[in-house]
This record gives sequence, structure tokens and C-alpha cells, in this order.
Amino acid sequence: MTSVSFTAQRDGTSSAAVVVFVGEGGQLSAGAQAVEAATGGQLGKAMKAANFTGKKGKVLEILAPSGMVANRVLLAGIGDATKADARTFEDLGGEVAAKVQTLEPEVVADFSGIADLAVGTDVAAAHFAHGLELRNWRMDTYRTKLKDEQKPKLASVVLAGAPPAAKALSERLQKVAAGVAFTKELVTEPANVIYPESFVERVKKAVEPLGVKVTVLDEKDLAKLGAGSLLGVAQGSVRPARLIAMEWNGTGNPDAVPLALVGKGVTFDTGGISLKPGPGMEDMKWDMGGAGAVAGIMVALAGRKAKARVVGVCGLVENMPDGNAQRPGDIVTSMSGQTVEILNTDAEGRLVLNDCMTWTQRTYKPKVMLDFATLTGAVIISLAHHYAGVFGNSDALWAKLDAAGKAVNDLVWRQPLSEPGGHYDQMIDSTIADMKNVSGREGGSITAAQFLQRYVDEGVEWAHIDIAGAVWRPKAGPLHDKGATGFGVRLIDQLVADHFES
Repeated sequence: MTSVSFTAQRDGTSSAAVVVFVGEGGQLSAGAQAVEAATGGQLGKAMKAANFTGKKGKVLEILAPSGMVANRVLLAGIGDATKADARTFEDLGGEVAAKVQTLEPEVVADFSGIADLAVGTDVAAAHFAHGLELRNWRMDTYRTKLKDEQKPKLASVVLAGAPPAAKALSERLQKVAAGVAFTKELVTEPANVIYPESFVERVKKAVEPLGVKVTVLDEKDLAKLGAGSLLGVAQGSVRPARLIAMEWNGTGNPDAVPLALVGKGVTFDTGGISLKPGPGMEDMKWDMGGAGAVAGIMVALAGRKAKARVVGVCGLVENMPDGNAQRPGDIVTSMSGQTVEILNTDAEGRLVLNDCMTWTQRTYKPKVMLDFATLTGAVIISLAHHYAGVFGNSDALWAKLDAAGKAVNDLVWRQPLSEPGGHYDQMIDSTIADMKNVSGREGGSITAAQFLQRYVDEGVEWAHIDIAGAVWRPKAGPLHDKGATGFGVRLIDQLVADHFES
């Protein structure tokens, strides 16, 4: 993790990269004015030459500035100061990290004299550091031939001139960043490293020291419970299935009703007998992204000691096509007693989730339940990689998720869903069992959600979050490189902070 520290004023004898802020029209902050004076007007000249006007999100780099020990100065544009919010500074922190990650061990961001922002300077500074830390994550575990100039160097950020209140907020955000990093780690690891048993061990190692209670069910336990739907997916693999439940209770009340989170953990998905095409199949190591998100959320909430009771349940399987794999046409009996006709073994995530949802509701009696899953390619066709699709039975819960997503830029978009017996629901009726696991190409994300809705107990507010397009992105963004995004951790941390903490 990137260390964050504070100082009353910038140390002019440091060689660290210096970040100063510029508003719309080239308005220099007090810190930028000090650098302008020290360099004999070099900032103004560089801004003019580069046509840099302080536009929001733009960063101008000046190398080896005269009159300074610093190796480089970065001018960070905040645009209209009165509209510069937490997101503005997060994105700038991420942009700075991307520029200097392999070049500088330390960044000093000078917040001296910044005023009239849309948020307090303490919030701006803390979120700048948060954005830098999120973007600075990368995994080099398996890269053995990196040259020195390719290796990451950035290890710390110093916030100069930030108000004292920034420290507590920054410490909270660092715990959230740890959760995001853990999710990225799990999602990025290859399937020969992260499989059901090793996922459990890595998660236990991460959450138990934080005070999270962990319960693990093996394949024998699941068989006794009648989890035929989940176990049917796992039966084609030599990797046995697992269910892991993580419980954090920061309320002080052992009887507090928990918020329940359920994650799809298909650690590798070949499609089973309904085999996927070969090209791109390597991406299916991240088909456990829902479980990865739930684990990261628990790290974040327990790390910052959220005053809420939250349980995270992950169903963990590997979907393989061996001689013992389930076949199209098979019928399985889920833990709820409902039967499912398997028409496509590649529609396996919903088969894992339904038993996890049933067990979660029986065990914890939640009033609100959210599930996270890289469930359908169809949601990527609908929303690309910009939003996760949300389906649910509660307008109020949707509104809370939407607001939380906009606050942290984990964006969600609501999709349609029928009431039980409605037109979309009828599409998954089977002629031989209670339901079938696929309906056809039309409305694929919707019918997957309809399937899950049949496992939601009466009176439970529920939302299904299809993160297939959001968990892994083909291009870098402000707060992540190409690859794992850590989507969902900040979304639910914000939701909990807004609505579930006492």
C-alpha cells in the first residue's frame, strides 16, 4: 500500500515530485505561486507553451525545474474551483500516479492556500491521496524480467498544507483502498493459484486478523444441505466446491439484523460441456469477480471498523468439462427444493448463487440482500464497461445504490424485471422442471435476474448487480490500470456509510 503522511508546509530541499494546483484560466494556487517564484516564472512559460489553462483533470509536467531540488513539478488542473469536488481530486491523484509510478518514490502535493472549492480542503487532500493510492496498485508477482526503469517506485505521498481533519478521513479511505486492492488481487490471480480452496485460505488470512468471523462449508456440508444446484456446477472439476461466509459486526449488538452480500465465485469458467470458444477463455479467471468484490468489501468495512453488521457469502466452484460434468438436459434440485433443468452448462453462475442466497437467508435472516456476479455477457452488450446492471425488487434500494455509485464513480444502471409470473419470468418456465437455467438470447441479463428472483424470500429487499462489464476493463481508467478495477468495494462502503451504520 502507498503510505500517506502530512506536513504543515512543503520541504523545498526534497527531490520528490511536487504537485501544485491550477484553476480555470491559469489561476495559480498559493503553492503554485511559490513554485513560480522559485523557478523564475517557469510555470507561466510552460503553461503558455503547452496551452495549459488549468482545465479540470489535465496535468502538465515540468522536468528538472530551475531553482528547485525537485526532479519534476506537476501542474494539476482543477477547472472551476467552485465545482472541484472529491472526484476531481481523486482523478487528479490517479493521473499523477500513472505519470510517476515508475519514476519517483514520493509525491508531495501542496494544498497551501487552496480555497473556495466545492468541498473542504481536507476532503480534497484526502481524496487526492486516495486516488493516487488506488491508481498506484499493480501486480508484478509473475514478472521476473522487468528492467529497473519498468519497476514501480512510487511508495508514498505527502500532503502539505492540508487541514488537520484530512488525516482522519485519509486513514478511513486507506482502509477502503486496502479492500479495493484485495479485490484486484483476487481477480487478477490466475486460476491455478486462486481456486475454491485457496480462495478460502487467502480470504481467511486477510479478514480474520480484522475481527471478521469466518465459516467455511465443504462439499460434504453442502451435500447435506441439499445444495444440488451449486454442486452440479462443481462436479466436473477436481477442485472441490466451497462456501465461505464472513461476518463483521461493528454495532455492539449481536442481534442486529445484517446486510447480506452474496458473491459468485466461479474461479474458472470453461463453460462446462457447453464449452466456450477458445479465444479469450483466459479471461474467465475473473469469473469469480463477484466473490472477489464481496471479500474486498469485508476487508474495507472491517478495516475501518464500520458500525454495521454485514455478512458476505461466496459460493466457490470451478466449471470444467470432464467426464463427470453435468450435461445439458440434466435436472438438479436446489437447496430451496426448487428444480432446475440445465439447458446450458455455461449459465452456471446463477446455479451457484441460488443455493448461496437460500443458505444466507436461512442462516442470517437479512432484510436486505445484494448479490454480485459476473453473470452475463449480455450486460456488456447493453452497458459496455461503463456501468454495472442492477435488477431488483425495491425502488428504495435502487435509489440508494444509484446515489452511492455516483458518489464514488462505481456506476450502476437499473434494468427491467418482472414480478413473479410476469412476462420475463415466464421465459424461464420449464416443461419438465420448475424452471430452466436459460431462456434464449433475448433479454439474457434480465432472465438471469428473473431466475435469481425466484430464490428471494418474501419481505427481503434484494438487488442483483451484474458486474460482468465493470470488474475487468480493457483500458486504463483514472483509478485503475487495464485489468481488474476493484468495482463494488467503494460502492458498498458508501452504501453502508449512508444507510446501514448506527
